[in-house]
Amino acid sequence: MDVGLDPEKYLKAIDNAIASKAAGVVTCTPDQTMSQAVVDKLSGAGIPVVAADDALEADGEKLVPWVGINAYAIGQANGEWLANYAIENDLVGKEDVGLLIMTIDTVSSCVPRAEGEVDKFLELCPEWDESKIFYADNDGTTEKGNTQAAAVITAHPEIKTWLVTGANEECCIGAARALESAGLDKDACVVGLGGYMAKDEFKKDFSCMKASAYFSSQDVGAGSIEVLLQLINGEEPPMETAVDAVVVTPENYVEVMGSYAE
Repeated sequence: MDVGLDPEKYLKAIDNAIASKAAGVVTCTPDQTMSQAVVDKLSGAGIPVVAADDALEADGEKLVPWVGINAYAIGQANGEWLANYAIENDLVGKEDVGLLIMTIDTVSSCVPRAEGEVDKFLELCPEWDESKIFYADNDGTTEKGNTQAAAVITAHPEIKTWLVTGANEECCIGAARALESAGLDKDACVVGLGGYMAKDEFKKDFSCMKASAYFSSQDVGAGSIEVLLQLINGEEPPMETAVDAVVVTPENYVEVMGSYAE
């Protein structure tokens, strides 16, 4: 059931699963503040649940088993790629170069992604002026990523070259569109997280999205079902199952992503 990041549709989908007497539920919640209510609904109906990508949690504690990406490590991979790009293109120490991090602070699994990006970037570029690091918090949609990135870009006309990465693919795509609208995309470098939208950017004659940390949705999806089947069978699966990622570019994405590159 696609709820389109709409919390109201999400709760209706949970109710529909209960009404349909589902054997089990794998869910990616659009709003973690609903975690306890969702778990209570499903447990009250005797339906086991597994969280995919975004955990169902309360007070920082996972309420049910979770399958997703190794968030901090994937953020580090992006930070490393972007730092190397900055070094190779002699962008470190330039007054008109800025680093923009697209954050999603309301989703716990997204926070360590951005933290890993910044930490690794500064580790490799220790001389980077931290006043040239900017943040655009958003809700993870392309539309909001666009408006929030545009606001930062507009507020800092002194920055002519933008390096951008963030907590998910959609908001990074939104930032790329904002850079295009501002006429700054030719010198910009955007690194996504997911690869599922970057692959289409890579097919264009030009895009400022030059890389993305790809992780297999097959690994997350199939892993979630494997954990759910363990619950249904009365077993006790691990509370956390994490998958890693590899940074893809126009040069290697077809080889790395296989059929997902289509």
